[in-house]
Amino acid sequence: MKAAWYTAYGAARDVLQLGTLPLPKLSQGEVLVRVRSSGVNPSDWKSRTGSRGPNMPFPFIVPHSDGSGVIEDVGNGVDQKRIGQRVWLYEGQWQRQFGTAAEFIAIPSKQAVRLDDEVSFAEGACIGIPAMTAHRCLFANGPVKDLNVLVTGGAGAVGHYAIQLAKWGGAKQVITTVSSEYKASVAIKSGADYVVNYRTEDVPQQVLEITSGLGVDRIVEVDFGGNLSNTQNMIALNGSIGSYASTGNREPLIDYQLFSRKNVNVNFVLVYSEPEIAKVNAIEDITTAIKTKVLTHPIAKIFNLEQIIEAHELQESNSAVGNIVINMD
Repeated sequence: MKAAWYTAYGAARDVLQLGTLPLPKLSQGEVLVRVRSSGVNPSDWKSRTGSRGPNMPFPFIVPHSDGSGVIEDVGNGVDQKRIGQRVWLYEGQWQRQFGTAAEFIAIPSKQAVRLDDEVSFAEGACIGIPAMTAHRCLFANGPVKDLNVLVTGGAGAVGHYAIQLAKWGGAKQVITTVSSEYKASVAIKSGADYVVNYRTEDVPQQVLEITSGLGVDRIVEVDFGGNLSNTQNMIALNGSIGSYASTGNREPLIDYQLFSRKNVNVNFVLVYSEPEIAKVNAIEDITTAIKTKVLTHPIAKIFNLEQIIEAHELQESNSAVGNIVINMD
């Protein structure tokens, strides 16, 4: 099968290579999926550059955790009726050697989720990490019905799903922050009720105005450390923060008394290691939202496997608005 892999950590152009590998062998409880599309996420290039430790855990790694395709075979313990199903995949390469940047992947059956017929394979490859991360950030502390929700970075992949899932969950108001007029239009299209440009506007002031001084009950946070000074001024009493990154300040100092007086909950989210029940709940809700046509899956650019270096470089540039996908056909 065609595949891409790397044998050492480093820059995309230095370490990514293409070639052929043997077909994966199925183990107990696994399904064999012919990959139609592979999703490229920030965690993929970070892993490629050594973010998970100084030493390669395997002689080589086929990257990417998200993807979509069709089940071609099943291992022992898996219902034969699954053969032929269209599926979206998650955690394909998490603590595993073989990800979705290949024509086939053998993956635990639960990580191959039935894909609605109206969702394309390219769109299906967008769902995994972004949508499940958004779900955990939003719902780790319960429903969002009738709550004021803030999504920072609303034009990003996680932010996009967070806005839509918050609306689906019955949030009273969904506010989001962006850095440009174009990104504002993207966030509004996703369903945001209010958009604040953090480069030109005072975010806490605007949020407090929108919420009549109450602040926001739930924050989906793209940069915990970088936005902390804003957060402490606009989080509501008994509010919750779900943070999935902290690039602006990796070791922020927290005003403990300020947060404790408001009884604020903070959830640091890494979708891979979240509780299994959280993943089950996320998949159920995402599936329902897709069936009811609530979720859209914007794609910034589609590449083929031979362009995997360019795909990684685009993701690493942080300039793409939407998901980056590699089509295997």
